[in-house]
Amino acid sequence: MGLIGHSEKVPSTDAVSRAARVIRAARRELYSDAATATAAGLKAVICPDTSTLARKVDLLLVFGGDGTLLRAAREIAGSPTPLLGVNIGGLGFLTAVPSDEVEHALQLLWAGEFKFERRALIEASVRREGRLLRETALNDVVISRGAVSRLIELEVNVDGDPVTRYRCDGLILSSPTGSTAYSLAAGGALVFPTANVFALTPISPHTLSNRSLILPLESVITVRAISPRPATMLSADGESVTELEAGEVVTVRRSRRTVRLMHLAESSFFEALRRKLHWRGASL
Repeated sequence: MGLIGHSEKVPSTDAVSRAARVIRAARRELYSDAATATAAGLKAVICPDTSTLARKVDLLLVFGGDGTLLRAAREIAGSPTPLLGVNIGGLGFLTAVPSDEVEHALQLLWAGEFKFERRALIEASVRREGRLLRETALNDVVISRGAVSRLIELEVNVDGDPVTRYRCDGLILSSPTGSTAYSLAAGGALVFPTANVFALTPISPHTLSNRSLILPLESVITVRAISPRPATMLSADGESVTELEAGEVVTVRRSRRTVRLMHLAESSFFEALRRKLHWRGASL
């Protein structure tokens, strides 16, 4: 079993240490990356990177927030090794297990009380000076303005069919998994995480009739940057990729690779929505 933690967060290293004690007590072999092992003081087989770690184990426990899990997912994209997120603070839609329940969660896993979900990845590509710049994301690809508080213009096509030219702060192209992230904050729809759809959500559009669009996940979406100023930025899962020049085109499509997430058998997407978004009703 492999452990990855947010080495700069004390609660994360504490939870990693507790999990490691339970795993060793169960006489199971423990693997980790160097940063996590050093921060948590682990005696484990050390792997040089997350990709190597995934090839050595049958499960990766990822301790932190959704950002930590997103990085791990991108680093092992296409691997059959599942990820189980242990939440350290925050909402944590991807991190399925609260940190104070990690010991109980491990016992449930060893009893076979778990399920898998295969989540779609998306990729953004930009052709520049004869070379292709490509980045993969689990949650979303975002094209947005830089630090200047001015609208940018983005021209969008879907499968070659013109959609519109947005004047906005930016555009979120979300996978089904990412519907509970930035897209939700920008007014996008909630999407069941295994649905085969994109959500295309403008950020603060100048035209109030511009709404979030739900598109087939097999669509090929192209976004052309129109504005020379302010700067137009491309990011994937919150990580900056590049600044776009006026006229450059970003192509977003479903990736051929996927990632496997593990959940406890007792958990569900709707239960997470009720608990994390504080939904209430007469019958709940």
